[in-house]
Amino acid sequence: MEKAVKIRKRREELGMTIKEMADAIGLGRRGDKILRSWEKGDEEIDDIRCKQIMSFAKNTPYAKKQDNIKFKFIDLFAGIGGIRIPFQELGGECVFTSEWDLFAQKTYRINFGDKINGDITQIEEKDIPEFDVLLGGFPCQPFSQAGLHKGFSDTRGTLFFDIERIIKEKRPKAFLLENVKQLKGHDKGRTYQVIKEHLEKLEYSVDYDILRARDFGVPQNRERIYIVGFDKKYYDLGEDFKFKFPVGPKNPTRLGDILEENVDEKYTISQKLFDGHKRRKEEHKKRKNGFGYSLFDKDSAYTNTISARYYKDGSEVLIDQGPDSPPRKLTPRECARLQGFPEDFIIPVSDNRAYKQFGNSVAVPVIRAIAKEMIASMQEMEIIEETRKEA
Repeated sequence: MEKAVKIRKRREELGMTIKEMADAIGLGRRGDKILRSWEKGDEEIDDIRCKQIMSFAKNTPYAKKQDNIKFKFIDLFAGIGGIRIPFQELGGECVFTSEWDLFAQKTYRINFGDKINGDITQIEEKDIPEFDVLLGGFPCQPFSQAGLHKGFSDTRGTLFFDIERIIKEKRPKAFLLENVKQLKGHDKGRTYQVIKEHLEKLEYSVDYDILRARDFGVPQNRERIYIVGFDKKYYDLGEDFKFKFPVGPKNPTRLGDILEENVDEKYTISQKLFDGHKRRKEEHKKRKNGFGYSLFDKDSAYTNTISARYYKDGSEVLIDQGPDSPPRKLTPRECARLQGFPEDFIIPVSDNRAYKQFGNSVAVPVIRAIAKEMIASMQEMEIIEETRKEA
């Protein structure tokens, strides 16, 4: 009974449900029932599982205090912190985080340990600490009717407005924004043009590129738009300044490099669901469109883009298990790897929540490459500014 009390207390300390803990430690299809019986003392938990629960999330892997802080940044629409990791690696200190989703907050808190502010629309810009770099993977939310009537000259009613008002008030030296690649062409390009015009009006340079995750070492064909800007009031950029986005090395990738072995049977989809996938694919094929499930194996170079809806049926990325079995979905850890998250990143939510979180997140290696270029550019411009002042 002592073990039962200990494991329940540990789970509650972490703020995790039985389902979340069962999925996190890999208990399988009936995991929540098994864990519940352990906590009630109906069944004796073995020492290995007990130790696994007691040591789960014992350390906060990214709660690292920088000895030599090189710059400060804020993490808006933070999700689970995929954009934060590379900037922290480069000596940055996160001084403010905003994320409204409670489950994403849980994952972020267990990995980073910081206080997380909620809905950014409810936070006054003057209450945000001073910082150097603004990071934001903001949702691509349709602009307001007011904006439509004004030819997209108004950003009120959109989440971009919150980025705009914070930049206007705090004047960071630089920003990085991330979004779906369709943002560039949304409403015949007018949506991006409004974003660009509003940032330029605040006297920032604005450059963008669409980068692909598989060019940066992860086996996923994920394309996203990245928008980078620097404060023209702080830096003497010149009219012809252009931020140099990184070019991926485009080394060959292989899906098998991120797949787990001996995957639990709960990730195998039912024959009924697979038959439905095949039927719908045939229907789409007759209509001459490319919709339908996608099957991959360990020798595939890369997968489709994993999305937040992956938990529903896994149709965009299914792993072939041979002719004698229906395919399986990726595991949450495989999704983390597909996005380039480090192995020590803790997943403290249920499988379905994890799928949503990684589907909504970013390809960390792409962010890492951009971050290096941004910080190097800032350091170079700082030297130029110092030299100019001394002259």
